Order: sequence, then structure tokens, then C-alpha cells
Amino acid sequence: MSQLLQYTISGLATGSIYALVALGLALIYRSTRILNFAHGDMATAGSFFALTLLGLNLHFSLAFGFALIFGSVLAMAFYFCVLVPAQRREATHLGQIILTLGLGLILQGLISYSGGKVPQSFPFPLSDTKIYRLGSIVISQLSLGTLCVGLLGSLLFYLLIQKTRLGLAMRATSENLPAAQTMGIPTRRILALSWGLAALLGVIAGLFLAPALLFDTFFMLEPFLKGFAAAILGGLNSLPGAIVGGLILGVAESLGGGFVSIAFKNTLAFLIIIAVLIMRPEGLLGKEFKERV
Repeated sequence: MSQLLQYTISGLATGSIYALVALGLALIYRSTRILNFAHGDMATAGSFFALTLLGLNLHFSLAFGFALIFGSVLAMAFYFCVLVPAQRREATHLGQIILTLGLGLILQGLISYSGGKVPQSFPFPLSDTKIYRLGSIVISQLSLGTLCVGLLGSLLFYLLIQKTRLGLAMRATSENLPAAQTMGIPTRRILALSWGLAALLGVIAGLFLAPALLFDTFFMLEPFLKGFAAAILGGLNSLPGAIVGGLILGVAESLGGGFVSIAFKNTLAFLIIIAVLIMRPEGLLGKEFKERV
């Protein structure tokens, strides 16, 4: 039983990060029906910006804040400067998805050119070696902080969407864009803000993953893929589903790696996803998207 609890808590810590990544992907998909393949690279860019500021001896809290702003501004600039002109020229959804892929490749090149090719450690105020004991359960300071930030960030984001006027405007824009424009909602700004918030969630995930991994240009590749899988599992158009999917994926990986084999942990997680999608193609909490023509 103690091992089960240990692996479950470890999985929840990892799953909370997957949930943040999945939330960003689901938010953009709900708003624009676009799969953002640059999401992980935006998080990497924000984390690299924080690392650069820390190298200039800036306090971590300031570097953290500036990294979040940098990631959000980068995403909003991409929306206004690239996606909006493409949409005005009636670019297809596939074409817009390819644009996000292109942005990801550009960011990878810029980060590699700026020094992100060589793996390096990421200074962080929370330690991965300092541990706390809760009976028979052991958790590191970094894992505890990751779990708290991941769950709290997911909860606050969900409350923002469900309980505020801004969230209402975002939901209205994602549900029916022409109707939202008719009601006077500044849809372009709302959509840009959605991109900015999604990038902010990704940068938070990157900043808490970087100290546990060696930082390089591609350190967010696997977390992005896991976050994408979590969004699919929970329902790509469901924000609560993204949270649930991330937590389930993290726990499934931890239990598979602990009780079966480390090499089997990814296999077990994706077997669960396949089984769920066979029974519910729209995901656990997703709804079938219907568009009026």
C-alpha cells in the first residue's frame, strides 16, 4: 500500500505538469481549432529567457516573472503578426497548423544558436535532493512544489475561464465567433489573450521541469508530446478534461514504471489512452464538435 501511495503521489506531481501543457493546447484548440505544434518550443524559449536572466544575476522571482511575460508576448505576437494575416488570406486550418510547426523550428534554431544546444543545469530555488517524509511516503522539495504549482495553476486557470467576465468572453468567442463579434466582444484581442495564456501555462511547466532535466533545445519535446496525449485523453475541447487527462497519464506512467518496468511506463500510459479512445473517441470529458454550415 505504501508503494502504491508513493507512486501515485509521484505520478500526480508529473501529471500536474502534463495538465498545464494540456491546458494550453486545449485552450488554443477550443478558441481557434488549431493544434499548436510550437507550444513546447514556446515553453523552451521562455525557460531559456529565464536562464539567460539568471546568468545576469537577476533574482529568480524577477526572472520567473519576465519569462512568463516573454512567453506570452511571443505567442500573442505570433497570433497578430502571422496567424491573423494568414486568416485574412483565407489560409486553411492545415496551413495555419503548419505555420505553428514553422514557428517551432525557428525557435529551435534561435535557441540552439544562442547557446541552448549544450545541455546545462538550471538553477532553481527548490531542491530535488532535499526530501520530506510523510510516514512511509517520501517526496522531494521540487516534486512537492511542482505538484502544488501544477494543481493550483490548473485550478486558478479553470476559475478564470468559468467565473470571470474575461473567461465568459473567451468561452463565447470559442463557441461562436460571429455571434461574439455581433455582441461587441473584441474577438481578435480575446483570441490573442488565449494564445498568451496558453504560452504562460507552458512556460510555468518548463520552468518546473528544467531543474529536474538537463536543459537543452529539446528538453520540452517529451513533455509536449505527453501533454498533447493528455489533452486527447481528456478531450481536446475540454479544459477540465485536459487536467484530468494529465493527472491520469502521470499516475499511469508512475504505476507502470514502479510495478512493471521503467521501460514499460510509456507503453502502459498509451495503452490506457487507446482503450479510452476506443470507447469514447471524443475523450473522457470531451464533446463532439458540431459546426453549423
